[in-house]
Amino acid sequence: MASSLAVCRPTRVSVIGAGNVGSTLAQRIVEHNLADVVLLDIVGGRPEGIALDLLEARGLEGHDRRIVGTTEYAATAGSDVVVITAGLPRKPGMSRDALTRANAQIVIEATRQAVAQSPEAIFIIVTNPLDVMTYLAWKVSKLPPPRVMGMAGILDSARFQVFIAKELGLSPIDIRTMVLGGHGDLMVPLPRYSTVSGIPITELMDASTIDRLVERTRNGGAEIVELLRTGGAFYAPASSAYTMVETILLNQPRLLPIAAYLQGEYGLNDLYLGVPARLGCGGVESILELKLTDEERIALHKSAESVRYTLEYALDLL
Repeated sequence: MASSLAVCRPTRVSVIGAGNVGSTLAQRIVEHNLADVVLLDIVGGRPEGIALDLLEARGLEGHDRRIVGTTEYAATAGSDVVVITAGLPRKPGMSRDALTRANAQIVIEATRQAVAQSPEAIFIIVTNPLDVMTYLAWKVSKLPPPRVMGMAGILDSARFQVFIAKELGLSPIDIRTMVLGGHGDLMVPLPRYSTVSGIPITELMDASTIDRLVERTRNGGAEIVELLRTGGAFYAPASSAYTMVETILLNQPRLLPIAAYLQGEYGLNDLYLGVPARLGCGGVESILELKLTDEERIALHKSAESVRYTLEYALDLL
């Protein structure tokens, strides 16, 4: 009897960059049984070795997801989501913006090649300086803005969440935080919109304590860079990117702080910046415009000005 079984195309995520963030993200995706993964890097042997290592753990982790390591973009064809993590990491004392020139060239080339193979994919950018790299990827890809986004506020909010939890001696499970603005030193954590079981942290901590936690959140990435001395954070960034990939692939719409394209929201235009957005299977479905105080709005626009300044420099590389 002839088989009538249908051949189904598995969901595929391509991760461009097999460094610490990319390889950890690949591990998260396959071990959560979310999708097959293509892990690409320009350094021959590295993505293939990581992929083989993860494949050998399939039986122990209890999943059947495939993971392929490659240096060829043809292997990424037909991806549902492309995540670009490729780029140089920060060194101690180095700002995210100092990476602009080198990482811009990497992201531009990666986007061009990836979108040629997967023109229907949704693109998530992780490379720093994130807001600028996301804008460049959007420009190069020529995709609609909702299908290109950056991983920003999720990570910053997660850091703020953990710092609050440690300060109060509580589990982070009941803590919700919100951070707007560029993914850098001028990000804008919002204590009024950060809660513990629905209670604003402004009712649980004094102003000086909140200011200290806000400042630590702004310097969260730099703090890890200084401690590691070589390289930067990768576990929390990978988890943040995974949250976005999962939301898209499972079509479980969530309101998340991400770097989205602004067209008048918050009084800002033609800019990628961290804002709360509804994320779903089509990408960025809508942007929520929070009611900000004058002080919060000024801080957000200051952050936007910093991103735009770096962006104008980076656009010369296109």
